[in-house]
Amino acid sequence: MYIRLLASLLLAAAMFVQPQEVLASALGGLNLWWRFVLPALLPFFILSELLMASGLVQFLGVLLEPLMRPLFRLPGAAAFVVAMGYTSGFPMGAVLTARLRQAGELTREEGERLVAFTNNPSPGFMFGAVASGMLGRPALGVLLASSVYLANLVVGFLLRYYRPPDPDVISRPNTAGLVAQWREVATRQQAQREALGQVLGNAVRQSVSTVLAVGGFIIFFAVLLRLLVVWRIIPALTQILGPLVPILSAPELEALLSGILEMTLGCQTAVNAFPTLSAQVAALAFIMGWGGLSVFAQVAGFSGGTDLRLNAYFSARILHAMLAAGLSQLFLHLVPIPASALSLPTLSAAEFWWQTWRLSSSVGLASFAFLLALGMLARVLRMP
Repeated sequence: MYIRLLASLLLAAAMFVQPQEVLASALGGLNLWWRFVLPALLPFFILSELLMASGLVQFLGVLLEPLMRPLFRLPGAAAFVVAMGYTSGFPMGAVLTARLRQAGELTREEGERLVAFTNNPSPGFMFGAVASGMLGRPALGVLLASSVYLANLVVGFLLRYYRPPDPDVISRPNTAGLVAQWREVATRQQAQREALGQVLGNAVRQSVSTVLAVGGFIIFFAVLLRLLVVWRIIPALTQILGPLVPILSAPELEALLSGILEMTLGCQTAVNAFPTLSAQVAALAFIMGWGGLSVFAQVAGFSGGTDLRLNAYFSARILHAMLAAGLSQLFLHLVPIPASALSLPTLSAAEFWWQTWRLSSSVGLASFAFLLALGMLARVLRMP
């Protein structure tokens, strides 16, 4: 308690001493939220709320039960969280996992494993901000996204061995037929007395509140990271840790430390710190796989109303970061990349919004189509 109070007082004092730095970093975090996070999250938050209120998530759960149980040891409804996590990025997976846990669709252990591998950077961030904006090589967006997404699926598969299931608390597989489940959804809708306008209004209010909270986390950690740099704390940590990792130069180690705290600023620093393309790609994949303590705080905040523990999430982030970095190097050797960076035009806020939403929508549709196809195939083949 005393440590928390002391840290809060020191942070408040730092903000008063360095008001210009605080304002500049806060504006930078706000710009990031406005251009990339808001268009990637808000429409899909609203869609998720509507789908969960309609009962279609339970219908999808029945369809995808034969796929999710053998692969990830999770109920079929978890596939909805997987697809939306790939569509919108942080912290969609945590928000939806908490909702399913509160609704009793997941056990505690299942929720801990699900939240551990359904948090990714958004497609708009990887393609727009990192590949096109920071690197100037839009083609690298596919490579980075493939590395991050595939590594997370591998983590999800490995997590099926996390904590052997307890027969007394495991969620019961939903074995109802598709027709019976669809009738149940229709009956539920007829029984609900809420008008469509009320359901939509509730979805919008809940989604706006959530996305504003995400913006608050981003701005706070942008300010915190800037103060740590200004007060020479990160450079001091670089000097202390430098002898332990001699393969990294001081700027490279400082970039990784920045990425451990906040993903976006860490990615930007890594592009400037690492001299070669392969090193830049590895560092970027590592930082995006880890996600940063800013995202960790978001996940903890949105999971706070449940009994979910974050031990598995923390371990999964470390594993995800290493796997993503390794896969990025493999893909970089398999796929030819232009040697020179491109000179890209500056896009307006409206163009960024459109590109971010378009990329997220494309990834979302592809994820749902892929999962549904695998689910239908699994039902036909009767996977055990």
